[in-house]
Amino acid sequence: MAAASRSRIVAEVDFDRNGRQHGFLRLFHSVHSSAYGFIPIPIVVLKNGDGPTALLVSGTHGDEYEGQVALCNVVKVLDPASIQGRVIILPAANFPAALAGRRTSPIDEGNLNRLFPGDPDGSVTQQIAYHIEHELVPMADLVCDLHSGGSSLMYIPSALFGNWRRDGSTSAGVEALKAFGSPIAYVAEQQQGGGRTLSGGAARHDVICIGTEAGGSGHVTRSALRMVERGVNNILVHLGVLPCSAHITPDEPTRMLEVGGPDYFVYAPENGLFEPLVELGDTVHAGQPAARIHLPETPWAKPAIAHFARDGFVLCKRVPGRTVRGDCLFHLGTDISL
Repeated sequence: MAAASRSRIVAEVDFDRNGRQHGFLRLFHSVHSSAYGFIPIPIVVLKNGDGPTALLVSGTHGDEYEGQVALCNVVKVLDPASIQGRVIILPAANFPAALAGRRTSPIDEGNLNRLFPGDPDGSVTQQIAYHIEHELVPMADLVCDLHSGGSSLMYIPSALFGNWRRDGSTSAGVEALKAFGSPIAYVAEQQQGGGRTLSGGAARHDVICIGTEAGGSGHVTRSALRMVERGVNNILVHLGVLPCSAHITPDEPTRMLEVGGPDYFVYAPENGLFEPLVELGDTVHAGQPAARIHLPETPWAKPAIAHFARDGFVLCKRVPGRTVRGDCLFHLGTDISL
């Protein structure tokens, strides 16, 4: 594809060579302290003969650590001799953000998962988005995009398929989501960020993209990490990169949910201190109070009340106590049969 050659990023690895390779995507970045330097985005390629390709990505948001840890572990244990096909691993996709432990890049404040399809001549983060969508995604038969709630949100560890359609045309994505084997999984027709996400980029190339929201709160739990590592393994089995004998049976069946439109989300109505009135995993009802927002500067003032707009299962909760109007406090899922 002619457009793909426009990327200014240069890969140190040969995607067609068998065996294990590791190196960097060189994003050339001229600054005062390094006139001819580059930003070294780590990449690992494992290949054994012909077969499908899986693209495993984490660190799209630098403060989401579960996927980064999981892929560091996968890099160390996955043997090229045990696979058929190719696995491309990008564990710190927005490398400047990952180094800083921030959702966005400290260089340009770019949120990588809101900048697809990117720009080969744009900012650092736009160049990363362009390279992933136009160079890496077209090589893949499936993308696994590992996220969590980061510093501001906490999720019940879950997997997701964000390009779902009710008409059944995306059944292959649903089957991949089920194969991941997370205790909670959800589908969405309209994701936060829309087509500006990696999931949207994959859809533009007709590539299935399965994601996660594997916890959050700016830390890593053993249960979330175990879910991600088992899920990545099982996705590779599902794709045919690993043999069926490598499948790891989940501890419990997957509960399937849908995340729909704006009424699934609760936002802070005022600035203040967030007092949650429900917890993750609770079942709630339309009109039920979700949170109180207090004003410690005037403690005698009546708190603002946020309410749930619909029935549902509490899938996600805000972490920091200090909040401002418009912050997401909760979002829900509703059971669906797929």
